[in-house]
Amino acid sequence: MLTLSDFDYDLPDELIAQAPLPERSAGRLLVVGPASLTDSSIRALPQCLEPGDLLVFNDTRVMHARLYGTKGSGGRIEVLIERLTGEHEALAQVRASKTPRAGSRLRMEDAFDFEVLGRDGEFFRLRSLGETPLTALLERHGRLPLPPYIDRAAADADEQRYQTVYARETGSVAAPTAGLHFDDELLGAVAARGVRRAHVTLHVGAGTFQPVRTNNLAEHRMHSEQFQLSADTAQAIADTKSSGGRVIAVGTTSLRCLESAAAVCAPGPLAACRGDTRLFITPGYDFRVIDGLLTNFHLPKSTLLMLVSALAGRQRIRAAYAHAVAQRYRFFSYGDAMFIPARMKDHDEV
Repeated sequence: MLTLSDFDYDLPDELIAQAPLPERSAGRLLVVGPASLTDSSIRALPQCLEPGDLLVFNDTRVMHARLYGTKGSGGRIEVLIERLTGEHEALAQVRASKTPRAGSRLRMEDAFDFEVLGRDGEFFRLRSLGETPLTALLERHGRLPLPPYIDRAAADADEQRYQTVYARETGSVAAPTAGLHFDDELLGAVAARGVRRAHVTLHVGAGTFQPVRTNNLAEHRMHSEQFQLSADTAQAIADTKSSGGRVIAVGTTSLRCLESAAAVCAPGPLAACRGDTRLFITPGYDFRVIDGLLTNFHLPKSTLLMLVSALAGRQRIRAAYAHAVAQRYRFFSYGDAMFIPARMKDHDEV
């Protein structure tokens, strides 16, 4: 039985990256092989790829999902949009001294009002009042929601750097951070190598930062996230597989989208689909689509650390993280990256 303590490690606070490097592709890259760890750089990624490989990117765009305001009583509130559910409605986390009741109004950023419709589990159902679509209100009045481990408010530079250069589908509250390393120059070098690109969409929810609260992982229930796979991407994957190339996910969100789509389409071939996913990947998972992964380093005891352990082996990932700490890699959203070129398992997991 896997437990939460199986995925713990010690991380000095000073290794948590608090800001991006001056250039997107300037980070370090740890290449995790079957029997070796190689220190490299993000700019050397094309040399880790082969002509005919396919990189799959998540094209979600981060919303200005954080809002501050007041209740009718004058009490201060903070709202973090989890997902948009309609032109004027959303699910959101609400922090307040007293829980707002259904029917009450929340004045946001001294600019517009929400009506509280009720609860949906841990989230509140909110409706913006007036004719302006909620997406426009968030873009105009909301704030970029940096992760909780970045100990500062979002700055002007984050407006650009906490978005991927290819972001186009608005709906996330957190960036697909492996994609933050790519600039136009690196994308050009990847293409020149003979590596193709495809896109999926998975809107990252605030639940990605919530801790696992049960020691027995079999009892954990993943948060829900929306995903979409296009027919073009499904065809690109089929073509890559038939020609012997690798399908490499850029980030755990791309990986979860592809594996979720495979589960929806099973037992048939991968095809265009969309829906919600609660896919929880732990060691022993049978990957159906992806062959490799580019990813940043993840929090101790997190579901994403469990995911990369499922792909590369628990002992191998434990060794890789110990190496990254010893070599002073930068961790989490604005940090360095790891490349796992193939599916691997530890001897005790075979």
